[in-house]
Amino acid sequence: MNSPLNRRRFMELSSAAAVGTALAPLGLLNARIASAQPNCSYASMTVPGFGPLAFNQLPLNTSQLGTLAQVPLIALPPGFVYTAISLRGSLDSEGKTVPGGHDGMACFQGRSGTYVLVRNHELNPTSSSPGCLTSNSKQYDPFVGNAAGLGGGGTMTLVVDRNGQVLQDYISLGGTIRNCAGGPTPWSSWISCEENTNVPTSASSNQVAKKHGYNFEVPALLGQAVDPIPLVAMGRMNHEAVSADPNSGYIYQTEDRGDSAFYRFVPKVRKPSKFGDLQQGGDLYAMVIKPGQRSACTGAPLPLSSPQGTEVVDTRGLRGGSTGSMLPFIGQPLAVEWVRLEEVDPAGDTLRAEAQTKGAAMWFRGEGAWYHQGRHYFVCSNAGDAGEGQVWCLDPRNETVTLVVESTSENLLDGPDNITVARDGTLYLCEDGSAGTPGNANYSQRVVGVDATGGLFDFCKNIIPGNTSEFAGACFSPDGRYMYVNMQGAGITLCIWRSDSRPIYLRPGFAS
Repeated sequence: MNSPLNRRRFMELSSAAAVGTALAPLGLLNARIASAQPNCSYASMTVPGFGPLAFNQLPLNTSQLGTLAQVPLIALPPGFVYTAISLRGSLDSEGKTVPGGHDGMACFQGRSGTYVLVRNHELNPTSSSPGCLTSNSKQYDPFVGNAAGLGGGGTMTLVVDRNGQVLQDYISLGGTIRNCAGGPTPWSSWISCEENTNVPTSASSNQVAKKHGYNFEVPALLGQAVDPIPLVAMGRMNHEAVSADPNSGYIYQTEDRGDSAFYRFVPKVRKPSKFGDLQQGGDLYAMVIKPGQRSACTGAPLPLSSPQGTEVVDTRGLRGGSTGSMLPFIGQPLAVEWVRLEEVDPAGDTLRAEAQTKGAAMWFRGEGAWYHQGRHYFVCSNAGDAGEGQVWCLDPRNETVTLVVESTSENLLDGPDNITVARDGTLYLCEDGSAGTPGNANYSQRVVGVDATGGLFDFCKNIIPGNTSEFAGACFSPDGRYMYVNMQGAGITLCIWRSDSRPIYLRPGFAS
């Protein structure tokens, strides 16, 4: 629905949209300040985006799709086409079975005009289907109890041409568990994150021989499976995603827990520039939102909780377990500081507990993260008063964090997970929410865009009959012409582009 804006607010949003990509995504999503301070109110809104979705378009290629060859997989706006690549169960260039559980992903510039995708696989070693088994036997954990030898999570690297077709693909990281998201580095590598903290035990059901809960770095252009070295100094926890800052060299991290912290890793190598620099270690910090700040709209104080006996700011919202709402703070930069953590490799899953005893803020299910134009965007999947998700923006230069998205309805935005940002500043969010549950009359997961004014629009929708697959790993080619995105449950990577080959820019006139 739409709501009128007063002149003052309209001018503020218009000015923000005009200054360029750095400020463009800072508009309010579906909870917007609709009147002047201090009598603020909020209204949901949608915008046309690229236009209404078409629901009868087949993929351009059919050779690998089997029974899905004549079934439309996704709905897209007019003027967009897609192809399906790298399907679960097919054979890769080394004769290995392509694993399922397609998740976080990034795209890098390859050699000779190609693109390189590094893709996570969110799999456990207990899976009954093939996991990430490397050809050069460089597996982090052999998973001794896995009699079937099927492997677990990890990453796959794909070299693709400008028509979206796979030229080479191979397992590039093996022996890890539930590699959910991660993030690209400025030096063309992918940091893959384990969303798991298993440790070896004597229990017969436990298949692990090493501690888990780490990040691993995978060079995009290596050409073979990487030697899997855990980046222990980045913390042992239920990792989700990272965003690397090319200016400072700092790496920001999310944690997928209901009471998670938000972390900053400061590498020992100042401004790392190559693979291996992160292995030299560094210091880990957690974000503190300075207490005592009040809403500029309503004067409401920040909500607080005492999870470890220390009172901390609780950003989670009423449905997320907090005692208060963050909605009065939407669009308002909040001052932050950082506390250093000592026990970065704890025996248990306790890193966030140390953070909170030192005053670190609480977040509800930290998920995807992405760097763009000096800012770091990160998602809290089921946070907010409606439990439908939030998106936050960290500005490290000013040491502030701003709530820029809080969904008020699953029909507008349903449990955002992975996030990416186009070159024109448009945010794209992959849904993973309850609307994807069979029995829900409206079920269907989407890729949802956020325009320069904070308007919400559908960009892509899952329309496979009877399939409730979430989207994951959305990312753009370096020239902005192609979006690659995964359908996790279906085990498919898609390549989407404009039929006229123009870059996927929502903002008219954007060309750089």
